[in-house]
Order: sequence, then structure tokens, then C-alpha cells
Amino acid sequence: MQAECLEQLQLKPNSTFVDATLGFAGHSFQAAQQLGLDGLLIGIDQDTEALAAAQRKLAALPEPGGPRIKLLHGNFGALDDLLVGCTIPGIDAILFDLGVSSVQIDTPERGFAFKEKAPLDMRMDPSTQTLTAAEVVNTYNAADLARIIRAYSDEKWASRIADFIVSARQERPFATSDQLVEVVKAAIPASARRAGGHPAKRTFQALRIEVNAELDVLRRGLDAAIRWLNPGGRIVVMSYHSLEDRIVKDAFQRMSDRCTCPPDLPVCTCGKQPVLDLVTRKPLMASPEEVERNPRARSAKLRVAQKR
Repeated sequence: MQAECLEQLQLKPNSTFVDATLGFAGHSFQAAQQLGLDGLLIGIDQDTEALAAAQRKLAALPEPGGPRIKLLHGNFGALDDLLVGCTIPGIDAILFDLGVSSVQIDTPERGFAFKEKAPLDMRMDPSTQTLTAAEVVNTYNAADLARIIRAYSDEKWASRIADFIVSARQERPFATSDQLVEVVKAAIPASARRAGGHPAKRTFQALRIEVNAELDVLRRGLDAAIRWLNPGGRIVVMSYHSLEDRIVKDAFQRMSDRCTCPPDLPVCTCGKQPVLDLVTRKPLMASPEEVERNPRARSAKLRVAQKR
């Protein structure tokens, strides 16, 4: 949904744009061409491999007339610190394209893919993070494992999967993704494995969210982004599962309807004015043509808000 993202950002020449999930700079490469010579593009990613690839891509921007570019290694959960370091007064647009990136999925040794034999890692930033998926499955008790699998993936068989994991690790600690896949498949009854995609997909999603504290990071990043937006600035967020989308929806609604007065009070007396206007009250979805080209877009939901 690159075209929809760029359209909703409403980038103008000489403005400041933040790509909070830079990846391979697919969005930023197109956005940079709209910012003009005095514009500023700030790209953020916690994956050093992605940053290096993005730098190479952005170096190929047409000359002259390109914006200033700052690429930052970090997590958008630390957006306040990252932007303070840029010494800017505010930003005009920010994009969050959430979820695991293609470089992470396509690199087997990162351990994100449940269809590859790989170390159970799943850290988005191995240079700073210590908790791995292997540590989670080998040390969390059954109750905590069931809690995160259920809460972060809506897995119906969460308790049964947790019990199978705890039992299996007593014989051999988990080290690779294929070990975990086999245990998850054994825990889910055969009749339930016939539908809903790969049986380990939801468990792997839950572990990835736990390892990277993705939901807490998202909440912090959204709050910071809204604070940094200049009046009229836009925040565009693309999410890929219901947990992320719910957090985005709640954050936008909270900042667009801040009044805490009783519903039957005829006049607002709390004085809490809206900070955002909702541009999309319902999320934008990928077209059937795009889903056919890119099946991952099927679950994408795009929400947009504008700073008052």
C-alpha cells in the first residue's frame, strides 16, 4: 500500500518527514522525491542490515534537488530521544509500517520464519537486545507461556501448546525453530490443523512480540509521534494484526476525543481539547489487485490522523 501511504502523508516541499520503520527505504525513496532541496528525511530502524541497505538505496536518489537525509539506528519506542538528537523543533509527517520486515523473514539465522530451520532468536536488534525466543520457551513457566501465546496471537490451543513446550524441554532444551514447530504441531489436534494456515504461525508471532516488547514499544512510539507533530502534520500507521490495529485505533480516538465530562453535561467543562482529527474513521485496506501481487497486504490496515 505504498501509494496509499504516500497519498495520506501529504508531503510538501521543504517539510520534515520521519520514516519510523525505514526497512529497505521503499517508502522513503519515493517520499524523498517530494520533500525538495530544503526538506529533511529522517529514517529510523533498529536493524543495522536494513539501515545499510536503505543507505545504499537512498544514495541512488535523482540529483539535484534531494532533501537532507538522516538515518538513525534505534527503536521508534525511543522516538523522543532520537528526535531530540536531530535538533529539530517538530515534524510534518511520520509513517509507521509495523511488523517484521522482509529482510528479517528472509534471513534464516534471525529465527523469525517458522518454515526454516534456524536458531530461535527473533530479536529485531541483536546488537542491544538480550532476550531471545529460545530463552522464553526454555525458561518461562507454563502459565506465562500460555498467557503470552493467548494474548499475543488469540491462539485457541495456547494452554495445550504451553504444556507441550514445558514437557518437551525437559528432555531437550529448544534451540532451533524446527524443534518448536514440531512440538506446536503435536499440541494442536489434527482436525484443527487443517485450516487457518501453518499451525505454528500464531505461536511464532506471540514469541516475536514478547521478545521485542512490540506492543509497549508501539504505544510509546505513537504517543511521542503525536507530541512531535507540527499543527497540520499527519501520522500514518500501517498494521498487520488486530493487536497493533487496536492500539493505533485507541490512541487516535483517545487524542481526538479527550473530553472527560459526563455524557449528560450540556457544555464541556473539563477543558481537554482534541489533539488529533481522524482522517480515516475506518482503516484503509489493500485493493484486490494489490493482494494478488503481494499476499501479505491482505491483512494490512492503514489509519491516518492529523494534528490540530
